Amino acid sequence: QVRLVESGGGLVQAGGSLRLSCAASGNIFRLNDMGWYRQAPGKQRDMVATISSAGSTNYADSVKGRFTISRDNAENTVYLQMNSLKPEDTAVYYCKKEPIFWGRGTQVTVSS
Repeated sequence: QVRLVESGGGLVQAGGSLRLSCAASGNIFRLNDMGWYRQAPGKQRDMVATISSAGSTNYADSVKGRFTISRDNAENTVYLQMNSLKPEDTAVYYCKKEPIFWGRGTQVTVSS
């Protein structure tokens, strides 16, 4: 059974930083592509960043240069370092283990 548990969300002022973590259990973590997605109230869930099993990364244009996705295969964990946060980054952030497994999300709120 696959289980994904996000942590690290919270309330931060604009310009601040947060680091999200996603601890994964179940199938062999290192073989899976992983990703972070976010959903703001009334909006669809959008890709924020992805990282392949080989470590290749991809970012949404809105977060390029500010967010960094990384993974620790020994710890079965994927991270999202978020810097220079903006109020428009406010959303519930979800971890995804490809192809279909989602965590329950962690709230990130950025105040202006």
